[in-house]
Amino acid sequence: MIICRTKDYQDLSRKAANIIRAQVILKPDCVLGLATGSSPVGTYQNLVKWYQKGDLDFSNVSSINLDEYRGLRPDNDQSYRYFMDTNLFNHINIDKSKTFVPNGLEEDSQKACDDYDQIIETMGGVDLQLLGLGHNGHIGFNEPSEAFPSGTHCVDLAPSTIEANKRFFASEADVPRQAYTMGIRSIMLAKKIVMVVSGEDKAEILKNVVNGPITPQVPASVLQLHRDVVIVADEAALSKF
Repeated sequence: MIICRTKDYQDLSRKAANIIRAQVILKPDCVLGLATGSSPVGTYQNLVKWYQKGDLDFSNVSSINLDEYRGLRPDNDQSYRYFMDTNLFNHINIDKSKTFVPNGLEEDSQKACDDYDQIIETMGGVDLQLLGLGHNGHIGFNEPSEAFPSGTHCVDLAPSTIEANKRFFASEADVPRQAYTMGIRSIMLAKKIVMVVSGEDKAEILKNVVNGPITPQVPASVLQLHRDVVIVADEAALSKF
């Protein structure tokens, strides 16, 4: 595990984007595992900027997203498909037919999960997985639990996750209570993992992730077992190291 210390969020975003840029340049037909939320927005902005300058070509890249709210249409402005379109896909030359997000409208949760695992397998896995870090240590929507979930699954969102996400909705009541998420095993099978962490409010959980015991109560702690993890974090997030 490598920790890349950055000055602030802008510096963090440039450095994380640089790692992704190197992956795309070295393997133009790579499979990127992508994340949503506030943490990777700056990373995506840098990738868009470099594409617009002619420094990057995404025409052969495929992507697999970590998760999607259950019950939201892709055109809902709070869906993660909408997030990816507006923050990245609409601004680069990626083939959208090769960008995958769990089907939040599939009512049969087992089918939705099995279908997504099949997509991941068909794609040959993920070359580089981008992650954020939840306040309770979740990655994707893998919440603290008694065991590390393996494949894609439907999860009941923890109260802390609902609280963190309510700022994106009109009210807390509008926040979906369930989501489909890639499992820990799928994440850990990625060849390389980059986790971006910003802000003093993430300092305690980041310390637990890196230095604490490996436990499903802190899902991201499992990253200690991965052979190629880079944590890109700003000084505030690393203030307890």
